[in-house]
Amino acid sequence: MKRRRKNSNKIIITTIVTIMVWIFVFYLYNTYKNIEVNPSNYEATKTQSTYEKQTVESVEENSQSVADVIEETTRKVVGISKLKNAGNSILSKSTESELGLGTGMIVTQDGYILSNEHVTGKKYSKCYITLENGSNYEGTVVWSDSDLDLSITKINAKNLEYVTWADSNQIRVGETVYAIGNPIGFEFRRTVTSGIISAKNRTIKIEEEAKSSYMTNLIQTDATINPGNSGGPLIYPNGDVLGINTVKISSAEGIGFAVPVNIIKPIIDSFKNTGGFEEATIGIYAYDKEVIPYLNANSNVNFERGIYVAQITMNGPADGTELKEGDVITSIDNTPLNTMNDLRQFIYTKKPNDEVTLKVTRGKINKEIKIMLGKK
Repeated sequence: MKRRRKNSNKIIITTIVTIMVWIFVFYLYNTYKNIEVNPSNYEATKTQSTYEKQTVESVEENSQSVADVIEETTRKVVGISKLKNAGNSILSKSTESELGLGTGMIVTQDGYILSNEHVTGKKYSKCYITLENGSNYEGTVVWSDSDLDLSITKINAKNLEYVTWADSNQIRVGETVYAIGNPIGFEFRRTVTSGIISAKNRTIKIEEEAKSSYMTNLIQTDATINPGNSGGPLIYPNGDVLGINTVKISSAEGIGFAVPVNIIKPIIDSFKNTGGFEEATIGIYAYDKEVIPYLNANSNVNFERGIYVAQITMNGPADGTELKEGDVITSIDNTPLNTMNDLRQFIYTKKPNDEVTLKVTRGKINKEIKIMLGKK
């Protein structure tokens, strides 16, 4: 009797467990059958896969595009010599030292060439230009500036391909750049070197013929810059020019410098639009705070922002105004000033007889001073 009862209980328990298992299985089946795949999750997964595939492809495409861009940019780079050569091209087998060979870039379709002053010579100098296709031109320097070591030369040519600009105020340390130039001589014309922006707003001291000068606000790069590269473009991988190669440190490797292009843009625009440039001046010698230690290591001049007025030119526009030596100019027409290039770039957009308003600090005193610009 007891055995029958035990068997009956086992059957009941087994039946109950079986029913419960079927109910649970049925519940799971219906639950998962009605779950919809989330489209956004699916697309996200798909997009991720596609992105990885595109990334691999884009690297290959980008490598090719950089080569294409550089090839296109080199067509806008020219050879420059101060001496006329008897051969078919100034980019002959004569050496750089024999011809004073340097580099320039075409900046307008009607034949304005940007380079260094030490390559082309000062204003009104003659130099000789060879284009990428071998065409030769005699050029006349129409503008130059010794402080910037920049010049603009005009040749009689039309429909030229010309370079495009980057915004040199937006450069960042670590960005990839390429330098193009004509180092040494004919054999190495239009050499391309690569590197990065190593630093910005650099100040260097240059000593030539027992004279010292300073170049400020320069772009430092480790892209190789050799003799003959001077005046050539420093470009981004997209071909936009951010600097004009100008000088290197000869006692070290991988330390070259370029002048940022924003300083020269207003002048090129003026030549492009009007065929000339009338340079205005405020009539002062001023320095960035970065330059002060070079001039006097023991100087107690100290300011956070602005430019320091070291000298007022006699009989110049600022002479006789409230501006004094030792003042710090913090803005001009509400445009902040932190470097001399900031001031130059602004003045280059003005004309003689334009009036500007300076904000000046003199110790704890703040002043506004109006000055009428003169002609340089």
